[in-house]
Amino acid sequence: MSKINQPVNKASSNSEELARSKSRYFLTWRWHFYAGLFVIPFMLMLSLTGLVMLFDDEIEFSRYQSVLEVRPEATTITISRQIENVLAAYPDAMVTQLIPAKSSELANRFSIMFESGKTVFVTVNPYNGDIIGTIDRSDSWYELANDIHGTLLLGDWGDYLIEIAASLGVILLVTGVYLWLPRDKASKAGFLKIRMTSGPRILMRDLHANIGGLLSFVLLFFFISGLAWASVWGGKFVQAWSSFPAEKWDDVPLSTQSHASMNHGSEEEIPWNLEQTLMPESHDHAAMLAAGAGAMQHDTKMAHDMNIHTEVKLGVDQILAQAKTLGFTLFKLNFPRSETGVYTLAANTMSGDITDPRLDRTTHIDQYSGRVLADVTWNEYNPMAKFMAAGIALHQGDVSVVNKIVNVFFCLAFIFIAISGAVMWWIRRPAGKKVLGAPPRFEHEGVWKVGLITIVSLSFMLPMAGGTIALVLFVDWLVFSRVNKLKLALN
Repeated sequence: MSKINQPVNKASSNSEELARSKSRYFLTWRWHFYAGLFVIPFMLMLSLTGLVMLFDDEIEFSRYQSVLEVRPEATTITISRQIENVLAAYPDAMVTQLIPAKSSELANRFSIMFESGKTVFVTVNPYNGDIIGTIDRSDSWYELANDIHGTLLLGDWGDYLIEIAASLGVILLVTGVYLWLPRDKASKAGFLKIRMTSGPRILMRDLHANIGGLLSFVLLFFFISGLAWASVWGGKFVQAWSSFPAEKWDDVPLSTQSHASMNHGSEEEIPWNLEQTLMPESHDHAAMLAAGAGAMQHDTKMAHDMNIHTEVKLGVDQILAQAKTLGFTLFKLNFPRSETGVYTLAANTMSGDITDPRLDRTTHIDQYSGRVLADVTWNEYNPMAKFMAAGIALHQGDVSVVNKIVNVFFCLAFIFIAISGAVMWWIRRPAGKKVLGAPPRFEHEGVWKVGLITIVSLSFMLPMAGGTIALVLFVDWLVFSRVNKLKLALN
């Protein structure tokens, strides 16, 4: 009797396992499908704008070559003289930044800000001080691409939509890898193989799955490094926890403004881990003089001493000499914007000053005494800050020419993955029917614990994805499950 029951039990067990495996596969496919509906347009947008941003230097040089190129000469004039010429031409503007020329054939760039808040670059010939021309910083192709890349030109709401897309992109990636890995004969047939003679749908499936699977870690890197800039996961959690603590600076007064105040428009010029950190301040020279003036009315000797020891602001030439002493070569110099502001020397991969993130350095200098108030280098970065410093340089293709070429390939691959996913849906959709064509649902008793734990964990780690999933499930329960036409169309 037992011998007869053994084959029956084994067959029943195999059938049960097959049903369970099929149920999990189609459940994962449905998650992959619905996430893809939202993510695909954003992946295309991010890849296309990313391509534009990769070639920012080349595009901007071709547009503004006439105001950027100079003929090298034997001697240069001082930066202070060049600033005098800029202010003479634009008396109502404030010089906020100097970007020294990276080669002898290029002009120095001075960023000036008008009362309206508009900022432009004034390019100056370093050999004779002549003003060559101006570049509207808001007219940059990079600025436009970066605005679309980060906010869809919709401000905070665009930022939220992109964060949702990137968060769901992680779920899309995890489910895609599960579908790609071989489990049975059918999945093994297309694993790391391209079946050219099995029809367009199979061909597209093999290309989509294998390219996506092989580049899964690369795509995850782009998602995570991009999410670190997002408003919620980045701004409220990861960046806030990883910001450099200004309290580490000894006996340094702090401003109410953060380092992000030095950014121009949507250009990210400050290291990621410093953006939320408060700026240091120069000592309050105006307050000191006011207090001294009151005391001088009663003390002639103090008045004499104040006249002797009254400090004046350091000139830009002195700061540049100090920068050289400190070891800076390629950098930006941000000017004080108030009586308590500071000079800031910044050389970092975030803004493309340098290509090696280990050489990142941000130094703040008192505008009166020349004292170094704060000096933040790679060694002071925490692990997440180091990941971002290196990651953003790789993300932007700033490390080398090879890095840029590889990133172009990645962008094109991501575009293909998005388009091929849409093409596969178009091929398999029910022709002539007003239905979405989602993968079929295979019911099976029990809960897939690993799948449930994975989705719940990702939802907690990526709150915008979790909130979106919860909202969709609520709308599905409230509306779609109760309206048969919608239920049939979407399922």
